[in-house]
Amino acid sequence: MRLIYLSVLLFFTPVYLFAQQRQYSTTDKGAIKYFAIANSNLDDHMYDEAVSNLQKAIAEDDKFIEAHAVLGDLYRQMLNYKGALDQFQKVIKLNPEFSRAVYLRIGELEINMGQYSIAREHLEKYLTYPNLVAKDSYYAQKLVEDCKFSITALTHPVPFKPVNLGPEINTGADEYLPVATADEATLIFTRKINNNEDFYKSNKQGDKWQTAVYLSDQINTPRYNEGAESISQDGKYLFFTGCNRPDGLGRCDIYIAQKKGEDWSKPFDLNPPVNTTGWESQPSISADGKTLYFVSNRKGGYGGYDIWKSRLTDKGWGEPENMGPNINTMYDEQSPFIHADDSTFYFCSNGWPGLGGKDLFVSRLGKDGKWQKPENLGYPINSSGDENGLTLTATGAYAFFSSNKLNGFGGYDVYTFEMPQNIRPQLVTYVKGIVRDAKTKAPLEAAVEIIDLEKKESVYQDYSDATLGDFLATLTSGKNYGLNISKSGYLFYSANFSLIGHEPKNPFNISVLLEPIEVGNKVILNNIFFDTNKFDLKPESITELQQLVDFLTLNPTLHIEISGHTDDVGNDALNQTLSENRAKAVYQYLIANKIAADRLVYMGYGKTQPIAPNTTDDGRKQNRRTEFKIIAK
Repeated sequence: MRLIYLSVLLFFTPVYLFAQQRQYSTTDKGAIKYFAIANSNLDDHMYDEAVSNLQKAIAEDDKFIEAHAVLGDLYRQMLNYKGALDQFQKVIKLNPEFSRAVYLRIGELEINMGQYSIAREHLEKYLTYPNLVAKDSYYAQKLVEDCKFSITALTHPVPFKPVNLGPEINTGADEYLPVATADEATLIFTRKINNNEDFYKSNKQGDKWQTAVYLSDQINTPRYNEGAESISQDGKYLFFTGCNRPDGLGRCDIYIAQKKGEDWSKPFDLNPPVNTTGWESQPSISADGKTLYFVSNRKGGYGGYDIWKSRLTDKGWGEPENMGPNINTMYDEQSPFIHADDSTFYFCSNGWPGLGGKDLFVSRLGKDGKWQKPENLGYPINSSGDENGLTLTATGAYAFFSSNKLNGFGGYDVYTFEMPQNIRPQLVTYVKGIVRDAKTKAPLEAAVEIIDLEKKESVYQDYSDATLGDFLATLTSGKNYGLNISKSGYLFYSANFSLIGHEPKNPFNISVLLEPIEVGNKVILNNIFFDTNKFDLKPESITELQQLVDFLTLNPTLHIEISGHTDDVGNDALNQTLSENRAKAVYQYLIANKIAADRLVYMGYGKTQPIAPNTTDDGRKQNRRTEFKIIAK
């Protein structure tokens, strides 16, 4: 058999630590003979034979401490935790002072088996010994903190009701690492058949997932494994891990593929400095597509595997930055997942206090722009085993994960569960639209930009699909967003999504008809703002005004009329004056930004040109608007 070593446990001398002694606790020649043969087996990496001969040595003399110790260490590294614990317990029963290392090994085994109180006793016993190696002492103290946390966590369980996604997703093979698009319409996951990992996808109709299908021959390969993926919120970009591929830079690299219509483009390897000759894996892309989080064992980290991030610049992906000591430890951090709110970060670690193995954690972005120390997701989401690969829906209400411990369809299955409120991210919704030509109704590839109007920062920049005309972008609550869609030869489209002071009940689904640049066509400037009964342009208007400046600069022959409109509330004469002054404010801004005055006129129409009934708040809001019209080309 092939022996599997647990890197987190190897803080000791080799497995045959006690086999090298020549002064034994037994004088039985038969026991010593089998012990010597087992020692030779270990040197030759014949582990099954070593187990058999150690068992024979113990059969000859059950008080042979060294044989119990070596067999316990061998069982431990073969992941036979119960067998290992039985052997080590026999060691300390026969001689409590035989080796201080036994107490550390017993402690970690008991943690792996969820026996936290007794584990803490054995670990604290180990820490009473003098002259401990520094890293062993640190590790033991870390395990004590695990015990303290776990004892408390077990008495304060969090809600956790996992639901298997069913036979449409899960089979007798392994299914794992699920990720969903923001609209939860598509789920992509890894399926492992005959040691080959490939991507599969399932589309949702209503509340039911459809039978999963092979993702694409463009991405999946018959010879190499594809896994550990991240899907952009709109489902158009897939970041994934490919290992040992001929076009790679290292053992494992990060690749990206773009969706083209109903299929995918051929993936390409990300260039340095993201990928190196080392190991890069497990990507997670931010909602705006500008920050890539990933796992690497490159130099400059805090421990074995660390989480890094790289920002997209005009020159490509920038030099990766380590996520720092509030995320990474001297042990392993993996499975990063940045939520669509761009301020809630999930990952797994065996370095922060947990229930044993790798636990799932959440860190939140502080007001200072730094990631805060992580919070354990709690029991029973976490257990004494390994938990990893958690992803969330854009709303943050539900999570996806995989497990082989819940009596599913076989191997690892994909599950979902409702996230407890205290570990959810900020509420996120999305705007989903289709862009078409207003005359022909044909889908258009157009530039789509969503802007945080307060910060005047773009949070989404992409193009609607050339074949389907669709786009999707996420919006976090508590902000005021402007949407702008533009294409050469067309008037631009403006929309506003204000999520300040309320939470959206439903996503925004819009159909955008871009008007050609023709005399008489209009654009409502939905992101130009004034205070009530005032005509001073608010700062949030600058982005939209600049868009209008750019449009007129790119189309220097156009002449436009800028018009102001009000609802029917109040004095008609005052409304007329207010609408004219608001149009004039836009006119003056354009002139100040080098648009010739002879190309512009401004008009106020008061309440005379409503576009909605004035009988509702929403209707009156629509009527209070600023717009422009093409009056000459």
